[in-house]
Amino acid sequence: IFISELELEKVSPFIRETLNKLADSIPQSVIDSEDFSMCGRPWDMSYKLYSELAKESEYASWVAAYGFRPNHFTVNINKLKKFNDIHVLNDFIQSKGYVLNKSGGLVKGTPADYLEQSSTMASEIPVQFTDGTYNVPGCYYEFAKRYKMENGKFYTGFVAKSADKIFESTNKQK
Repeated sequence: IFISELELEKVSPFIRETLNKLADSIPQSVIDSEDFSMCGRPWDMSYKLYSELAKESEYASWVAAYGFRPNHFTVNINKLKKFNDIHVLNDFIQSKGYVLNKSGGLVKGTPADYLEQSSTMASEIPVQFTDGTYNVPGCYYEFAKRYKMENGKFYTGFVAKSADKIFESTNKQK
């Protein structure tokens, strides 16, 4: 399981203060509940605020809009029966009408990195805000092909330059 982090010390005071205020508004009973990590958005949120956050950080706006929920799931290509090549899998996915993330190329990473990745773009879904219902990017699927290292074990890490591009899968499509 991979849990991402928005580093508040690297964002503007506006984003830092806004996200801290949202987190501070979470009732203790929600924090104490067993399903806290999957509780969704436990705070009130306006689309206006979502839009202001998105101007600086699409990721911060996604977190503010959805709260605590997974923003993607990863398919391990190494475990698939019909596909073992990421390029062939991408062609299949696109033939079914899904839009793939092109940031950094359709395939991020190389066998030399021991990791190749691609992802769908998140479809926009209706989200209820305090000032109405608006369509915003939801969740996406990532596809990862891992390669064996010199020691014979599969690489289990992440390639930062690729991960940054994969996270653009929840950006609003222009």
